[in-house]
Amino acid sequence: MQTIKATLFVTLCFALLGWTIPAQTQTQPFPEWLAEFRAEALDSGISAEVLDVALAGIEPVERVVERDRNQAESRLDFWTYIDRVVTTGRIEEGQRRLTEHRDLLDDVARRYGIPAQVLVATWGIESSFGQVQGNYPVISSLVTLAYDPRRATFFRRELLNALRIVHEGHIGATEMKGSWAGAMGQLQFMPSTFIDYAKDGDGDGRKDIWGSAADAIESAANYMSSAWRPGYIWGRQVILPSGFSSTITGLDTEKTLAEWSDLGVRRIDGTPLPAVNVAGSIVLPNEASEPAFLVYQNYRAILRWNRSHLFAIALGHLADRINGQPALQR
Repeated sequence: MQTIKATLFVTLCFALLGWTIPAQTQTQPFPEWLAEFRAEALDSGISAEVLDVALAGIEPVERVVERDRNQAESRLDFWTYIDRVVTTGRIEEGQRRLTEHRDLLDDVARRYGIPAQVLVATWGIESSFGQVQGNYPVISSLVTLAYDPRRATFFRRELLNALRIVHEGHIGATEMKGSWAGAMGQLQFMPSTFIDYAKDGDGDGRKDIWGSAADAIESAANYMSSAWRPGYIWGRQVILPSGFSSTITGLDTEKTLAEWSDLGVRRIDGTPLPAVNVAGSIVLPNEASEPAFLVYQNYRAILRWNRSHLFAIALGHLADRINGQPALQR
């Protein structure tokens, strides 16, 4: 009890003084930690041959720890974010990819219920259609973050999953590249997401989300389909009436379109909302009265990918623009 009280007292003092509590440091020597992890990986079914290659000469990467400790805290203004993500170049490239992969996209859309333009928009935002996947060796990054105590449990599990992917023959350990945090391939899947949702779209026996557009697109559809409602849009920009209460905005409040209409919500062109029996929520990404969006179940499906209103609206809007719809109104 005295130890707990002392810890709470120190934490309070740091908070009152505006100081940052020092990061927890790893006390176990890395070679000892690595030996224990290797034994755990062997017990989980990873072959010794895979571990010999994947863990040969591996050491914690200081740059990865620095990136983890210094993630950006500032939040971009909504319009700045939209301008950076939904660019003319990305829209045009998305339309080109939509045409180039039309047969593949139509087939996947039919089987999973995800519109082709949504799949292309996801592909474009996550990796610029496979062109920017990250150059960090995933195994080294995950070893670093699993050894670092800050989020060790989470990353130890991701590391085991990454080694399982190599063990199953989907990619070699040295070819497995991604972000500093271990997100991989054309979709930036974490290893656990790969294990649960990656698909072999081209039928070659491998789930190659790095090099195969078919595997990447089908995997994206499989991941999103568990929450997607086919035949419905993600949402739309709307106009709120003067004096609209912010207490009924956010995803915790759902109302039917008829109920929102009664409260004065209108389409962005001023016309009434559709007479459709669906429920939605009002989202204000700038925490101001505008822009305002009426979002539906499929918006929540996009949020499974990234729990950010900026990301979800940008993805939905990019899909709309690729499909020929107009820009958002300011």
